[in-house]
Amino acid sequence: MKHFVQTLADTLGLGSLLDEVRHRFGGYELLEHWKQGEFHHDVVVRVPSTANDHLLDLLPGPILVIATNCNGGVKEVLCFGEVPERWALWHWRCPHIDDFTGDVPPVLERAITEHWFDPCDLLSADARSELRPEHRQRQRGGGWEMAPSACGGQLLDRKL
Repeated sequence: MKHFVQTLADTLGLGSLLDEVRHRFGGYELLEHWKQGEFHHDVVVRVPSTANDHLLDLLPGPILVIATNCNGGVKEVLCFGEVPERWALWHWRCPHIDDFTGDVPPVLERAITEHWFDPCDLLSADARSELRPEHRQRQRGGGWEMAPSACGGQLLDRKL
C-alpha cells in the first residue's frame, strides 16, 4: 500500500501537491517558506485541525515540509507532528556543516521523487550559481543568494 505522503510527492509539482492537500483536507496553513541557495525551497504547511479525523487516516502528523527545486518541482515531502526549526532541519540533512545545528522532531514519514538529489551538493563553495560572482553572497551554511549590492541594497520593483 502506498503511503499518502508518497502520493503527495508523486504529484511532482508544488501547485498540484497543494491542490491535493486542499482537496483532501479542505485547505492548509502556510507556515514558512525557506530558501537555501538558488535552487532549494522548503515550504512548510499545516493541515487544518478540523481535518484531524481524516488526517489520521492519511497522514501521521499535521505538518508537511515540501522541498522543491527552483521551478516548484517536488523533491521531498517530510511529515512531522510539529514544525521543525529551519537550521535543525538542515542539520538533519547535512550534519557535517557546522553552521547548521539543532534537532528535528521525529520524521514521521518521508517521500522522495525523481527530482531528489543530495541537498548538501547545493551548499559547497563551488556550487553552481546563475548569479555572477560580483552579484552574489554565501548564505549561512552554504548556497548562493543575491547580494544586496547587486540591486543597490533594494529589491527591484518589476511590473509585467
